[in-house]
Amino acid sequence: MEYEMKVYEEIHAWRNKVLKKAGLFNQLSKKAQTKINGMIPEKAHKIITDSIKNMVKATLVGSNITTKKQQYAGMSLYKRDELLKEKLASYRKTAVIEGAGTGAGGIFLGLADFPLLLSIKMKFLFEAAAVYGYDTNEYEERLFILHVFQLAFSSDEKRKDTFYIIENWEDEKGKLVDMDWRVFQQEYRDYIDLIKMLQLIPGFGAIVGAYANHNLMDTLGDTALNAYRLRFLTVSPRDY
Repeated sequence: MEYEMKVYEEIHAWRNKVLKKAGLFNQLSKKAQTKINGMIPEKAHKIITDSIKNMVKATLVGSNITTKKQQYAGMSLYKRDELLKEKLASYRKTAVIEGAGTGAGGIFLGLADFPLLLSIKMKFLFEAAAVYGYDTNEYEERLFILHVFQLAFSSDEKRKDTFYIIENWEDEKGKLVDMDWRVFQQEYRDYIDLIKMLQLIPGFGAIVGAYANHNLMDTLGDTALNAYRLRFLTVSPRDY
């Protein structure tokens, strides 16, 4: 109970951070990116959306197949949290190596970073779901994973909407059919565009790639940890 009280305090602090208004630089960056997106032809938007949708769905299938459905029944919240932190350290190391390698290769290898990093992130989220006892064979669990991903990498307005869904998952999940893939891909691309553009610079890109991937995995790890903590403490999974 003492640990759970500590977790409640950390979730409260995380909630305030998530819902805090972005700084001026981020607000201006988002406005600029929105303006640029408005200049892109609708046909191009559809091609990009369909490409990322198919890429993410393929990654979801692959991650689900390769994630071991280990039994964590009876494990305390503390042990689950510690296990997830261990897994994050491992996935973060992989992402850093991948970012440095693709960044060192300039434009062509830099472009390969997008699907590679995406697969690392998704695989980590499947591991997170398993740690907290959720069955990723179920469609609603894969939807939850996508909402955690969207919460980690989105702008102020979308982040608030997504946080509400996650915070009230048991009530909201029945209203969901699929993701808004256009919003999903635009929010993600806008979030990572600037840092990933720098990664395409030969030589300098290796440093940027490693640093960026380290920070992006930390952001995802913090989001996943607290989102699953919040859900775990609200409604425990079956068979506990």
